[in-house]
Parts: sequence; structure tokens; C-alpha cells
Amino acid sequence: MTTRRIGILTGGGDVPGLNSVIKSVVYRGSEAGCEVIGIRRGWEGLTHVNLEDPTSTARYILPLSRENTRTIDRTGGTFLHSSRTNPTKMKQLPPVLQGQQFQSKESTKKGLTSTVFDVTPAVLKNIERLRLDYIVAIGGDDTLSYAAELDRQGAKVIAVPKTMDNDVRNTEYCIGFSTAITRAMDAIERQRTTVGSHERIGIFRVFGRDAGYTALYTAYVTSLRCCIPEYKVNLQHLIDILIADKRNNPSNYSLVVLSEGAEWEGYTVREYGEPDAFGHRKKMSVAEDLSNEISARGGEETVVSDLTYDLRSGSPDFVDRMVAITFAGMAMDAVDAGKSGLMAAISEGCYAMVPIPDPKLGPRKVDVATMYNTERCRPTYNLKLGLPIFLSRG
Repeated sequence: MTTRRIGILTGGGDVPGLNSVIKSVVYRGSEAGCEVIGIRRGWEGLTHVNLEDPTSTARYILPLSRENTRTIDRTGGTFLHSSRTNPTKMKQLPPVLQGQQFQSKESTKKGLTSTVFDVTPAVLKNIERLRLDYIVAIGGDDTLSYAAELDRQGAKVIAVPKTMDNDVRNTEYCIGFSTAITRAMDAIERQRTTVGSHERIGIFRVFGRDAGYTALYTAYVTSLRCCIPEYKVNLQHLIDILIADKRNNPSNYSLVVLSEGAEWEGYTVREYGEPDAFGHRKKMSVAEDLSNEISARGGEETVVSDLTYDLRSGSPDFVDRMVAITFAGMAMDAVDAGKSGLMAAISEGCYAMVPIPDPKLGPRKVDVATMYNTERCRPTYNLKLGLPIFLSRG
């Protein structure tokens, strides 16, 4: 492998397994004489850094070595920290860029219009000044949407997909998904005792703004009902099913898993707070709203549990460690081969390098026709012969 200088960053929400990617890239790079430079706080590290200021440089740029990454894979989160920064839609120019001219445009998201700046020229300049031959970007849809833009602008970028939502296009698996499902499964099995003791309907809310994979696969392995963003259920039908499940259960309780973006006919999830750099506002709890509907329509008491952040905290499980280490190796193989614009992925159950997804396509969605039983509000369990291990195709 020719000596190269590689920048690596993590963007968006944290998931277990990120540190395994970082460490593996550093170790592979050190064996080949490459320098690996950690870019801290995601894309913010390339928009806000002032390379003339040692304090700013120390805040955003961290040379990585075997010594300072030796133990990072033993914990979750990201050693490099993260942010939700979109360099193509900066609402305010960071101090280091004040007074400079950048292309601006009006951006409208859900009725709110604001002026945003595209500071990609500054990002490219910082990449040049840092003498980075490659960027390894680890992230979900939002982070990788800018990775695709950088690639179009001529920077050499290799992407690694991560998100507990498992909704990045072109891959059947994203780092963090297995640990999230395992954590959800364990939490639900523990809470059965409480819900059953009080003879209630248990409602579990998990992440999944646009895609229902986390709720669907949690329901798959726990044999529960679920609601996902891709399909609006009939509310009365759902309540009738949950009450019937409760009455048919010798312990007199029932359970349902909801994606945060799940909705029923005639209902829209409410949002609050300011939009982030990618236009996302936080969602109010659909679980609480369903709880109120069950009480009003069915006269049943409920227990609501929000499993969101807990599912992406802590150390990765075996699958996420293995996939993270493998994706890192694939990324370095691509660097070695001089390739760019590619993403490590799993396709048809096999490891593959694929194009970084086109952000215009949005997140990958659950195929309702083959994966979700709309009548029974649960995953489908039949006709799986020949499917890849994660039961869907990227």
C-alpha cells in the first residue's frame, strides 16, 4: 500500500461499533505506513476548524495511532465525537468563515424557510491543507449524503454505513443494528414481568423516523405486534388486536412495538424543537398518544416504555464488532486500490463495495408487501427461503 494520509470521521447519532471501525483503520494504516488523522465532531471538524489556531486545531484534528486507539473498541459511542452538521446547508457561518463569500440559497423544510450557505469550498480547502488523500466517512443517510457530495466535488471518499435504523440504501446491514435489536429484545423480555404483574398493555417506542426496521425486527424476534412508518394501521383494528391478545394471554397482558415515525389512519406524529442541520425535528411520543387512545377507546390501562437512546448506548455485540472490523478492512482495501465514491456494504448476504447512495433517493424502506402483515400488525414469517441472512435485499 502506498503511503497515504487518511482522514476519518463519524457523523450523526452514535451506535455501538464505531470505535471498532476507527481502530481497525488505524491499525491497518499503521502496518502500511499510512497516517490516519481523526476529524472530530463529524463534518463540523472540516467546517469550523481554524488551522491557524492551535486551540481550534486541537479541538477538531487528532492524529491517530495504535497507542491512542488501542482500547477504544472496548466501549460504544465514538472516540472522535459526532455532530449533525451539513456543510451544504449552514444556517450560520462559523467564526473562521465569517466575512467570506459562499453560495447561498433559500431552504424550505415543512413550511419553514431559511437562508443557508454551502461551505463546501472551505471543506475542500481544509482537506487540501491537511494533506488528506482520502476521507473515510462513517455515518447514516445524512452523513453519507454529504460524503456523496464531496465525492462529486473531486475528493476521494470511502463510506462506512452505520445506523440502528438500518435504513441506508445499497446495503442490507448497517453497523449498530444488531446491538439495538439485542438490547430491545432484552429490555422487552425483562419488562414482561412488570406489564404482566399489572395486567396491562405494554407499548414500546424505538427509533425509526422514516423506516421501520428496528421495530419490525424487534417484533420478529419477540413475537410481538408492531407499527412502522411505511404503513398506517387502522387504529380501532390495532386496539382490538391488542385487547384480544391480552384476553387470550393466561397472564392477561399484551405488548406492541412502535417506530417513532409510526402513524395510524388520520393521525400524524407531532414534532417539536428546531430542525437540525438536515431538517429533522424531534418527534413527540407516538407511544403516549397510542396509550391515550387505548384508554379512551378500550378502557385498558397501559405501560409506556421509551427504548430509544438506550438501544444505541454501550458496547457492540458480536455481529456489530465483526461487521465493523470487516467494513474497515474493506475500506482500506479500497484505499489501497485507489478507488473512491464507494461504500462498504452487505449485498445479497455477501460483503461488497457499492456506490455511495444517491441522497435524492432518501432512506431505504421496509417492503410492506413481503415483510409486514398489515392485517395482523406483525412481521411476516413465511416465504424466507433464499433470502439473505438479514431477510431483506439492499
